[in-house]
Amino acid sequence: MYITINDNKLAVTLEENSTVDALIELLKKEDIIFTATDYGNFEKVGSIGYTLPTNNSQITTEAGDVVLYSGNQIVLFYGSNSWSYTLLGKIEGYMVEELRLLLGAGNGSVEVRISLT
Repeated sequence: MYITINDNKLAVTLEENSTVDALIELLKKEDIIFTATDYGNFEKVGSIGYTLPTNNSQITTEAGDVVLYSGNQIVLFYGSNSWSYTLLGKIEGYMVEELRLLLGAGNGSVEVRISLT
């Protein structure tokens, strides 16, 4: 799976769970595009317009984690938080400061495209 922000295409290594399976089925039909905004100075979050099944567990996230929150919001972490989320995957190959820059940490909203290609 890929996440594209400002023409930067980021590869995501996916978890194995029913939430990811449902997300992949949606992405086979069309890309998901949504607006993500800063929250708590550690994440970008936005509603994807779909509700997915959840596999929530209490986790402590780290920069690069991609999670589902409340069944219909995707969260991209550039910091850390402990909460009950469904882990979808991890953006690989970037240091924390690189992720903060790519995600526009603290700079308002960004358009996010999630795709299979």
